[in-house]
Amino acid sequence: MSIRDWPEGERPREKLLARGSGALSDAELLAVLLGSGSRGKDALALGRELIAGAGSLGALLGRPDHPIRVGGLGPAKRARIAAALELARRSLAEQLQEQPSLGNPRDSGDFLRARLRHLPYEVFGCLYLDNRHRVLAFEELFRGTVDGASVHPREVVRACLQHNACAVIFAHNHPSGVAEPSAADRAITHELRDALRLVGVRVLDHLVIGSGEPVSMAARGLI
Repeated sequence: MSIRDWPEGERPREKLLARGSGALSDAELLAVLLGSGSRGKDALALGRELIAGAGSLGALLGRPDHPIRVGGLGPAKRARIAAALELARRSLAEQLQEQPSLGNPRDSGDFLRARLRHLPYEVFGCLYLDNRHRVLAFEELFRGTVDGASVHPREVVRACLQHNACAVIFAHNHPSGVAEPSAADRAITHELRDALRLVGVRVLDHLVIGSGEPVSMAARGLI
């Protein structure tokens, strides 16, 4: 039986329009996004298989281009998932740039978590701010383990000067999901802080992104 044959109140698309997106399960939302299923399975069954195959919804959305062994997920459906995720990221970035200033870690935490949380490798990024702490830009600078060997202070200083930043917020993710700052995280943060101080750029925070809420090193007194 296809979804078209279901009672109208149980079809994901009609359910969303009648009751709002919050009434749908993860698989139902994914079914609406996919638009159709494949031979032998409807869109809802395909959505469930995709989530199960990736291990979680977060893992699936983090790498929609990753080869998941589920029949029926062709280039068009992969493109829809990737496009939806990018739209969400751009919406968060737009909201961030519209704020008059960033006053606390929560202001930037949602955006940075959306950018970095589900990546299977470590990424170190910088959120550049002007003298009123308004967002100028966000940039991923380094990939790999965050330590003195992979994050180069000279490159961070150069990037801050190119963006004419007066302040910066660092962020990096822990693919393990554990957002506890490591000794290497603390060491490179202090090294970057000291290097940027020489050119008049303030380090406001360093957020560590894991599976839960981002951990603010400034809030812990580690900056």
